[in-house]
Amino acid sequence: MEGQKKETLQDILQGEKPVLVDFSAEWCGPCKMMPPILKQLHDNMGGSVRILKIDIDKNPALASAYNVQSVPTLALFKQGNLLWRQSGVMQAKQLEQVIKSKVTL
Repeated sequence: MEGQKKETLQDILQGEKPVLVDFSAEWCGPCKMMPPILKQLHDNMGGSVRILKIDIDKNPALASAYNVQSVPTLALFKQGNLLWRQSGVMQAKQLEQVIKSKVTL
């Protein structure tokens, strides 16, 4: 284990693999609908995209940095660039189409 650097959010967002970030909160009703949708998206897309869930209450600086004002907010990053974002619940098929339209997998 020694010598291994813990991967930071910046490391992940800067990576080659596209990253879908789900900004959410415990108290948010619609946010509770996202985990099965994101699981289905993961099942459909395999390892071609990383999916992260970020609780805005536990990470207020991140929420502020990305100007997240409502949850759920979904954001797609690749190599550190924000390619797309949208607030509200989306279905797995819609998310898959967005990802495929924004990045070459």
